[in-house]
Amino acid sequence: MSDRRGFRWATTGARLVGGTVAAAGFVVLVVTAVAAPWPSTAREPVSVQATPAPADTVVSCTGGLLALGRDARDPARLTVAAAPSITVGTPNGAAAPLETALAGSGALSSGGTAYTAPPENGARVDVAAAGSAVATDDDLRGFAASACRQPLMESWLVAGSTATGSADIVLLSNPGQVPASVELTVYGQSGPSVPPGGSDLVVPAATQIAVPLAGIALGETAPVIRVTATGAPVQAAVQSSLTRTLAPVGVDQAGPSAAASTDVVIPGVDVTVAPVSGAAEPTTLLRVLSPTADTTATVTVTRVGGAEPVTQPASVAIAAGVPTQVDLTGLSVGRYVVRVTAEAPLVAALWHTTGMTEGSDFAWYTPAPAVTAPSVFATVAGPAPVLSLVNPGAADAAVRIVAADGSDDQTVTVAAGSSASTTLDARTVYTIDPSGGTVEAALSMSGDGALAGYPVWPSAAAVPTITVYP
Repeated sequence: MSDRRGFRWATTGARLVGGTVAAAGFVVLVVTAVAAPWPSTAREPVSVQATPAPADTVVSCTGGLLALGRDARDPARLTVAAAPSITVGTPNGAAAPLETALAGSGALSSGGTAYTAPPENGARVDVAAAGSAVATDDDLRGFAASACRQPLMESWLVAGSTATGSADIVLLSNPGQVPASVELTVYGQSGPSVPPGGSDLVVPAATQIAVPLAGIALGETAPVIRVTATGAPVQAAVQSSLTRTLAPVGVDQAGPSAAASTDVVIPGVDVTVAPVSGAAEPTTLLRVLSPTADTTATVTVTRVGGAEPVTQPASVAIAAGVPTQVDLTGLSVGRYVVRVTAEAPLVAALWHTTGMTEGSDFAWYTPAPAVTAPSVFATVAGPAPVLSLVNPGAADAAVRIVAADGSDDQTVTVAAGSSASTTLDARTVYTIDPSGGTVEAALSMSGDGALAGYPVWPSAAAVPTITVYP
């Protein structure tokens, strides 16, 4: 091999080795650059904290007691058998709310009433209202009382029956400015269903409609109804009445439950008549529904003011979607708290009657939601109202109850895990302040031929601040 050829070979080999080393170095550089953190720039988005303008506070009242068949020209027409007496007001010196009469629709000759409290000084104004009525007619007799509620997009009616002697009516009120479309899901012996008379119900703005319970739940002695609204929220209620051997034996207006819960508390159940041994019909029935799952419910009954159960807590098997009734007949005269707990969410209510003869009355007692902040409520005309308070917390609660007109100001201490009660004035607007604690509260009224009760709901929460990203 000549010197020139050897030189060319050496030069070429050196180039190959150099290229290989350079390529390897580039690869190492790339891998290192990928693995190493790259410089970055973080920018916080521009945001603005804003508080929406407070809205009007609107509550809707069910209205008077209704009777069917009194108009000979239109036997299907519902007429007002007893006009309501309504207590309404606002706290802290706010202006009186605006009153709007709701029109009746279809078979209903006239509707209920709505009250609106506009904001003042940039703050929401709470409004409380409640109504009562007394019927003393041959076809309808008894005392009924109910609180006026804010309309809801979904609510539960745990009340009513289509058994012989019942003439129950579902009432749907729309106090808003646009129509509402409502669907009624009936939970009965065969589970949930939407009957033909319960779908695509239109409730016009500022209107109340009536739906006979027999038209959507025929043959159901213990129905539960889920009310679902679109377009606008509605206020739902059931008027229940009962006749035995042509004698009216009671009437009531039952309001809604807002949501199912694993812990349902019904305070202030008044038992005014001693149990009768061998009575043909039950006088106290607890109705329970688990909408979505099979579960076992535990039912505990305590006296108001006590912590120990009056009877051994009962365990009740609940099938999903099928209402179950528990007979609590046998309670002695007194005022009670009924608590129902389960692993699955429940809705419940309790029915109690003073008897099945002329001059008797009955009431539906519905669950009391938790009150954690100052809230307003109203008492009605009728027997002296008693406020029952339940304290589910681990510390004693000092609950202040103040009348809006300054006529009453009291503080009730409720022991941890216990309950207490106090008598209030009729036809008065009150503020209840749990003073940093949590209470569940309900009003009960009982007298000669009169029985009624309804829970205290928390006032609407203040509008929270929201973050806006321009």
